[in-house]
Amino acid sequence: MNRYRVMAYVVGVMLLLLVGAAMPLKYFAHNSGMVKIVGPLHGALYVVYLLTVLQLAFSRRWPLLRTLLVMLGGVVPFLSFVTERRVVRDEQAATSTA
Repeated sequence: MNRYRVMAYVVGVMLLLLVGAAMPLKYFAHNSGMVKIVGPLHGALYVVYLLTVLQLAFSRRWPLLRTLLVMLGGVVPFLSFVTERRVVRDEQAATSTA
């Protein structure tokens, strides 16, 4: 669970850097240097995020729809933070009742 939390935050921050800083620099200042660094880094970290979500989904036996929605958290700005909070809350509730 901790690995998922860390990856959700890392991917969320990298996506915000990409969308909030690198892309505006590319299109408004005609400077694509930051996109060339942050873009591939976010992509690689997103793959690790996907693998982490899959591992958590299999271990917790999540339905396919929930797994896919959590996976989308890494491509929609701010969504990884929202999904991380919901997943942690749901998992804590599930472990406290078990």
